[in-house]
Amino acid sequence: MARTKPTARKKRRSGVGVLFIAGFGPIVPDPPASRRLYAETLAIRFEESNDYLHTDRLEGAKAFALWPLSQAAESCFGKATWPKRLPVPQAWLEFDVQDVDRATQALRDRGYQLLVASRKEPWGQTVTRLLSPEGLLVGVTHTPWLRGARTKTSS
Repeated sequence: MARTKPTARKKRRSGVGVLFIAGFGPIVPDPPASRRLYAETLAIRFEESNDYLHTDRLEGAKAFALWPLSQAAESCFGKATWPKRLPVPQAWLEFDVQDVDRATQALRDRGYQLLVASRKEPWGQTVTRLLSPEGLLVGVTHTPWLRGARTKTSS
């Protein structure tokens, strides 16, 4: 997703008043397939209650965005249209990891079809992307500006 300059802050509008993202997770039609990706491959430590896997031990979202499908397609495939042979994702979810290359290899070793593998984006993020069993566009990433390493660049 292209990084741009922040828009000028407007006065807070009256309304709901969102403070932060309190939770996010896919609705999983195939729990074993989702467990393989999130718990086994990505090694997220979950608590389990009646097949409901959950954790409050992951750091919170550092970004929330409305990413146009055309831009997601451009990032994954180099063109503005999503391939008809693949399900269109309804959301994206990125996990910043210690080592993108190692995470990429772990995904390959477990048979996941990667859309993008360890690619450095123009805005400085390194990313591997795949479609999850639920149809989310999932990324394993290294995002320097979210780690305090440097400021992001505009694209």
